[in-house]
Amino acid sequence: MPELSKMKKPDVKVVLLGDMNVGKTSLLHRYTERKFKDTISTVGGAFFLKQWGPYNISIWDTAGREQFHGLGSMYCRGAAAVILTYDVTNWQSLAELEERFLSLTDTANHDCIYAIVGNKADLTDPNAQLSQDSDGVSQDQTECEEERTEPQVLSACPTPPASPASLSGMVLHKQVTHEDAVALYGRILRYKGLEEKSSLPAEKVCFETSAKTGYNVDTLFETLFDLVLPSILRKRNENQESPTVDLEECRGASSKRAKSTCC
Repeated sequence: MPELSKMKKPDVKVVLLGDMNVGKTSLLHRYTERKFKDTISTVGGAFFLKQWGPYNISIWDTAGREQFHGLGSMYCRGAAAVILTYDVTNWQSLAELEERFLSLTDTANHDCIYAIVGNKADLTDPNAQLSQDSDGVSQDQTECEEERTEPQVLSACPTPPASPASLSGMVLHKQVTHEDAVALYGRILRYKGLEEKSSLPAEKVCFETSAKTGYNVDTLFETLFDLVLPSILRKRNENQESPTVDLEECRGASSKRAKSTCC
């Protein structure tokens, strides 16, 4: 896993958008800090810088509250990818993406990648209830294997802890299906004036995740990082082709001209 990069200039920007309480901040914490946090609502915005190979990717977490809505357009300016996040147990959170947040992406790059992400999958899908590590392996399974390497441990591998939903033997009703997310992706492409044939297929950019267990979180971010690489390379080529100006040389030249005109 690439380590968190500090105090470096970002090569590209990825932005999280979505209504409050869908888990945007928790997704980012799960990926960058490898743990789940019950967080308070983000005020305005915050960002993390992630090193991905030789590149630095800034990931912006934005506020979902109505009073901070206008800031989203500013944060999306120049974005190479936008993660439109909803809650799989809340249909309105999907509708809000189209009604409130899609227009904020008008300031993103013309070739911006749009990912549709349904969070809180652990509440509706038993497969998403086990905690996952960076390799997608159950943490409890990993701990069990580690215990087996110690000769003094004779007890059996513990049963994975159950989530509140699994303790009751039930899962919550899933209000948003994968097909609903795919349909939204198609409408986003039409809104952007893009043809589906020439765009990324929905299977590559529609995800269901759980910030609580880590389910699909690494897959989400690392898939997007790979997809934005062409944008990074294009940006670097443009910077190399554009002429640069040395401000110190300009000041020196101006000073010499000023002296030469003195009487």
